[in-house]
Amino acid sequence: MGKGDKKSKKGKLRMGSFGNSRKRSTVKARLRRRLSLDKQVVAVPVEVVEPVEVKPKVKRTVKKKAEGAE
Repeated sequence: MGKGDKKSKKGKLRMGSFGNSRKRSTVKARLRRRLSLDKQVVAVPVEVVEPVEVKPKVKRTVKKKAEGAE
């Protein structure tokens, strides 16, 4: 079964004919599906989120106890 075989898909492709091994409807359906996927790409609206204010960190210091304060 090769390119010269009229009953194989390879032979149908070579001759450019359509038949039981290479149906025209399936080729058209495949093209329709591929083209429809390209058209379905739609821009999705994105919610705008306002930036959150970042407060600077405050360093806490430890107070030392007085040595003679008893």
